[in-house]
Amino acid sequence: MPDFYDDLRLAHILADAADAVTMDRFKALDLKVETKPDMTPVSEADKAAEELIRSQLQRARPRDAVLGEEYGTEGSGARRWIIDPIDGTKNYVRGVPVWATLIALSVRGEGGPEGDDGVVGVVSAPALGRRWWAVKGGGAYTGRSLSAATRLHVSGVDRLSDASLSYSSLSGWEEQGRLDGFLDLTRACWRTRAYGDFWSYMMVAEGSVDICAEPELSVWDMAATSVVVREAGGRFTNLAGTPGPYGENAAASNGLLHEELLRYLNPTRRSV
Repeated sequence: MPDFYDDLRLAHILADAADAVTMDRFKALDLKVETKPDMTPVSEADKAAEELIRSQLQRARPRDAVLGEEYGTEGSGARRWIIDPIDGTKNYVRGVPVWATLIALSVRGEGGPEGDDGVVGVVSAPALGRRWWAVKGGGAYTGRSLSAATRLHVSGVDRLSDASLSYSSLSGWEEQGRLDGFLDLTRACWRTRAYGDFWSYMMVAEGSVDICAEPELSVWDMAATSVVVREAGGRFTNLAGTPGPYGENAAASNGLLHEELLRYLNPTRRSV
């Protein structure tokens, strides 16, 4: 198995740099916010953080491709960094501390439906004082640094009636015609809370939440979180059950509840 620990260390350096930029502008009264063509907000901090990460990657890994939410794809090759400079921008611009920079590395030939697979994932939430990370085959961890970390493990809950479900919002499920199944899922679970965005997946990895799902996502929303969930012993698929972050939506679990989760959220599976 290739050694991706140097890439993991680099991802932490990139996250440190991004954290400095995003925290400097968090809750700034003069923060500039624009509306993108898809009607989602983007702040000056989103752009600055991605620009900084790209510039550091250009120096440290000039042959690697980069895909980011704000500036698209640059370069080509077997190795591709996938960046979401601020996951949870709506929280960020309103002063809610639940947001994070997501940094992942995927490598062609490591598996996955697009011919590549996540081998490194870092999720850094500086306003929460939290960071999570994983490297393929090396487990998932949380802590303030590589040397001061706690290993992550998903929960052992094996019944929906005992399970905690996290989600982001109801509107997306309704827009996709999946609301009835989602509501049935919430009724079957012991507890439901809308922690949202990256945090839902990190809670699955920590074992404090057992299942989570979102109906509409982009690869940069999922690339880093999918590595962390997988290395913590969980499953991360789209709603059709395909592993990885490429299916435009996501279902994550401790593994024991995954098939039940998919049956509620995928009409074709419910009829099986």
